[in-house]
Parts: sequence; structure tokens; C-alpha cells
Amino acid sequence: MGAYEPLGEAERDRRAGPSPPGGLLDLLSVAAVVLDTRGRIVFWSPQADEVFGYTAEEALGRYAAHLLVHEEHRDLVVKLFAEVMGSGASWAGAFPIRYKDGSTRRVEFRNMRLLDDQGDVYALGIAADHATLQSVETDLALSEQLVSQSPIGVALLDTDLRYLLVNPALERINGIPAADHIGRRPHEILPFLDAETIELALRQVLVTGTPLIDQYAVGRTPADPDHDHAWSVSDYRLETPSGRVIGVATSVVDVTERHRATTEAEQARRRLALLADASARVGTTLEVEQTAHELAQVAVPDLADVAAVDVLDAVLAFRRTSGTHEGPELFRTLAVAAACPTPATAAMKAGDLAAYSSDRLITRCVHTAQPIVIAHTEEKDLQRIARDADGAAAFTEAGVHSYLAVPLIARNEVLGTLDLLRARNPLPFDEDDVLLAGELAARAAVAIDNARWHQSVRNTAETLQRSLLPGHPPHLTGLDVASLYQPAQASHEVGGDWYDVIPLDGDKTALVVGDVMGNGIDAAATMGRLRTATCAFADLDLTPDAVLQHLDRITRGLEHYIATCVYAVYDPGDHRCRIANAGHLPPVLAPAGHHPRLLNLPTGAPLGVGGIPFHTTAFDLHPGDRLILYTDGLVETRHHPIDERLGTLLHTLDEPRRPLEETCRWLLHSLRHPEDHDDVAILIAQATPAH
Repeated sequence: MGAYEPLGEAERDRRAGPSPPGGLLDLLSVAAVVLDTRGRIVFWSPQADEVFGYTAEEALGRYAAHLLVHEEHRDLVVKLFAEVMGSGASWAGAFPIRYKDGSTRRVEFRNMRLLDDQGDVYALGIAADHATLQSVETDLALSEQLVSQSPIGVALLDTDLRYLLVNPALERINGIPAADHIGRRPHEILPFLDAETIELALRQVLVTGTPLIDQYAVGRTPADPDHDHAWSVSDYRLETPSGRVIGVATSVVDVTERHRATTEAEQARRRLALLADASARVGTTLEVEQTAHELAQVAVPDLADVAAVDVLDAVLAFRRTSGTHEGPELFRTLAVAAACPTPATAAMKAGDLAAYSSDRLITRCVHTAQPIVIAHTEEKDLQRIARDADGAAAFTEAGVHSYLAVPLIARNEVLGTLDLLRARNPLPFDEDDVLLAGELAARAAVAIDNARWHQSVRNTAETLQRSLLPGHPPHLTGLDVASLYQPAQASHEVGGDWYDVIPLDGDKTALVVGDVMGNGIDAAATMGRLRTATCAFADLDLTPDAVLQHLDRITRGLEHYIATCVYAVYDPGDHRCRIANAGHLPPVLAPAGHHPRLLNLPTGAPLGVGGIPFHTTAFDLHPGDRLILYTDGLVETRHHPIDERLGTLLHTLDEPRRPLEETCRWLLHSLRHPEDHDDVAILIAQATPAH
């Protein structure tokens, strides 16, 4: 093809129908002059004033040869005039004419014979200044070369948005011959792009006249159907000098490299933002399930439409050791997150335990400790991802088309996998996604591993502590008791609180509540030693202050530990209760029919401080009266003064009475916040009539 391929006149007329007159003659200053059979001027167009220098009043009625031609050229003019009038042959060429000021100018002529409806004969001459025509020809040639050789795609479209001209650059961009564009609209030849938006922009420019500059378009064309390209598109309205709209011009510049660089920079920014978000959101607690849930939530929706965290059950139970494994694996799904409701989540529920054979992708991921990515999943792939046939059907229904699994590795041990699915997001997982998912998994795996170890320590400490606490209290004379122990929420804070109910000789009962200042297994072990010692000293029938004195001496022998303790002995014979306090919060006395109150006891020093004596205080505890002993985890908070919290405790106990066991639970529910990180021990004793 040439520099460009305009629509032929006949074809354009056939497709577009009649068009209004253009402004080309005005633009080129073309003059029209009509002569009668005698050679006199009978019509003089306004443009002739500029071409010849005479006005219509000066020219009409005069002989053209005498007015416009030098004497040496008149014979030739008369001869040419006679040929046109006689034979009807047209004549065209450049001819020197005499301008009004007497100078000579070369003018381009097109002459032809005319007949009117009366049969009269005239000669029509169309003329234009030779220099003007040369300038126009130069401009047209230059424009044609610029358009045809430009690396920028250029197209001209009419007011119906049909292509009139397409240059070679745009032909290469679209991958479609220029001739196939002509007479057709963008949506007819560019169905693989967002042609609707392209045409909407073109119509906007046609209506408003405001150019649209540097509009982005991204997609694929037949020129490169396997890769996305980006183009900067600018649209301009075309008008004649008189202001008539004749179409729109569009220029297209391939900016794929710039677009890729921008996209890569944006992707890098998003990856950093996601990693920063994960650092802040993953591992906020020492709970395995919560940490897994935080990881799944971070991955959705920026990285995947559905995310699941599956951990090997043997890892959670500390049965697995590092090394190579073969065969099926048992996984526990700890967390599932989805960008929106989808059938895929029904196939992978948090808490589920499932065995996966060695040919499943999740099993291969933990066996090889390498990511598994299926950019475009097929039915057979979904069957190797899902737990069973129903799960594969759910994935198909959800439109899952891409899958990525990355191993969770901490301390050279594979804990499980982070599984990612894409359904709504049309892009497949790529290498950048694999790297990002790997970064997330690496950070989260450490948090999950820390949580499982801490949870194991907590379980051990809690088991030890519960084993050291008393079981169901025996039948007591003149006393009903109820107790409750609630371990701390954090694994490293389990272990310090205890209570005890010790039957003594003479139907008496010792009541003990204490708190070792420390956490973990060591604190639980210390608590066990103090409880054992307390039972031993209680059997000696010592006064409460004497028991605390012995416990203080023992505690001083324990490295780095002190403890608070309340020790009371109730005698149902005289309904008297004798009590001593070693730095513990004051017990509550709730007499039957009266408001509860804090016992005013000498506070004493915690066990292990030494050098400070303890004191025994006696008070009546009649049938129906209650004594409430508790540890500081029930009332202390970080945000309220202790006096305010003790007042809340009394107010809670002042409500209508509940049974003892229910009262324990009610106090725990009313006073302890779920996020409080301390043990709680509660012991309630109610005096009963002696039998």
C-alpha cells in the first residue's frame, strides 16, 4: 500500500451518501471566470479578485484577452479559446497572465465549454495562482510523507466513525491491513479491545470539539495476540475553515515498555504494602488458630480470591520430626478466608481434618518443601487440589482457574501449606505471586511455630497446675464450698494461682487462696510445693499466722519467687472464722440478708519477703453467711484503679444470691475481660447449720 489509502470518491458516495460542499476551493483561492462566445467576461468569482487583481466591476463585460493577457500572448489565447468553444475539448496548463498592476504571473488554468438550458455556449475557466498551488502541493506531499513514514499510528474517521485513512504505523499496531479498515468502524475491526470505550471517546470529541490527549488503552491485537500491549491514544476533531465538522483524527503511540515499567513499580509497591500489612497483622497473639486466620485474611483479596492455611496434624501434636516423608498426610485446616461468598469455601472449612494421598498437590508441596503453581487449572488439576469429588465440583462451580501452594517452613521444618485460589481475579498466578506468597508464608510460619510451641508450653503448665489443684472437695461439717479456676489466655502466664480446701480435726476446715508471682511451669511447680507445705502445716493445727510464718520461711528458700496468700480456718462449733493475710487482696464477707463488705485485715507482707510478722483476725460466720476468697486476676485491670474494681466486686455480689457454683461463674463472667492475661482462682464458702 502507499503512504495511506483514502476511500475512493465513488465508494465514499455509495456508503456515505451526498455530502455538503466542502471548503477546498476557498482554501486554495481558486477563481472561476466565464466567457461568452465573443470572449467577454460574463461571470467573475470573488476569488478572481485575488488571482487577477481586478474587481468584478472592473472585469465584467470586458474582453478577457485584452484585460488579462499581454499582447505577445493574445494570439495563443484566441487559438486556445476557439478550440474550447469549437470542439469542446478541455485545456489545462500554466499560462502567464497580466496582473492589474501590469506585472506578469503564472496561473494554473482548467478550461472547458459550457452549455446552458437555452443552448447558449460559454467557456469556463478555473484558475489558481501557480505559487499557491506549488505551496499546497508541497504541503500535501510533506503531509503525506509525514503520515506515511511516522512511527505514530494515525487514522482519520468521518462523522460516522468510519475509517477514511490509516497509515502504515497503525496498520502494524493493529495487525490488520489498511484496506480492511476503510469504511468500517473501530468495533468492527477491533473486537479484541474495549472498542465501546474507544468509540465513546471519539463521539465525545466530535460533539464537544475538546481533544482527548494521552488516553490509555491496554489489550491485545492480531499483531501480537499472545501479549498485552499499552497505547497512548489522542483524539482531535477535524473542521473546515468555515467550521464544518468533517470527522476526527486519532493518533496511537505504543507505550508498552513505559506501561510495563509503571505496572512493575506499582506491583512492587503493592507487594511491599502487603508485606508491611502482614508484619503488622500476622502473629498478634500466641494462638495457632488466630495466627493462621490472620495469614489467610492478609492474602485476600490482594493476592488470592480464596486462601486456606493447612497444617500437618502431626506437627500440631509434636509427633513429626524434620526429614523426608512419603505417603499420605493428615492435614488440619486452621483458617479459610474468601474475598466474597463462593462455593469453593464450602470445600475447605476451618477445623476440618482430612487425609491427602501422596499424589495430591498439597502433599507434594510439604514433601518437596517447594511451591506448587498451576497457572491454568484443568479438571484433573482441581481433582488433585480438592479433598474429594464434591470439592472439585465446588471449585469448578466457583470458577477456580489458577492455584498456588507455598510451604510453611520454620526452623527447617515444614509445618503445612498456604493454599491460594483465583476465581474472580482473571490473572493466573505468576512468578511474582510465588515470591510474594513465599514471603508471606515464611513470616507467618515463624509466628505459627512460635504459637504452637507456646501453646504446648501453656498446655503443659495448665495440665501441671490443674493436677496440683484439689479435686472435688470432700463433705465438710457446717460448710458448703464451691471453687473455680480459669487459666490465663497467654501461654507464658499460666501457672501461679491456687486454692485449697483442707478438712481438719474437730470438724474444722482450712480455706486457702494464693498467687505465686511468676508464670509458666516454674510458677506452677512452686505453687505445688507451697500447696503441699500448706497442707502439712494445716495438719499441725497451727494458727493462721503461724502457718503463714512457716510458708514465708519456705518461700524465702525458693529462688526468685514470692507469693501472696490468705489462710483461714472455720470452726462450725462456735461459728468463728480465724484468718491471716500475706499481702493478698482482702476477702469479702457477705452476711445473709446484709450487704457484702471487704474484711478489714492487716495486709501483711507477701510470702518470701521475710522479717514482717503476720496477724490472725477472728470474725463470726453464721449459717447463710458467705466468705469469698479470690486472686487478683478477677479484679485487676490495666485501665481501672483497684479501689474501683473492688467496689464493682461488692456491687456484683450484692445482687440476688445465686447458688455457689453459679456465683463463681457469674463473678468470672461479670468481672473478667476475655483479654485479661492472668489466672483466676475463686473459692466461696457458705456456713451451714452444724449437725
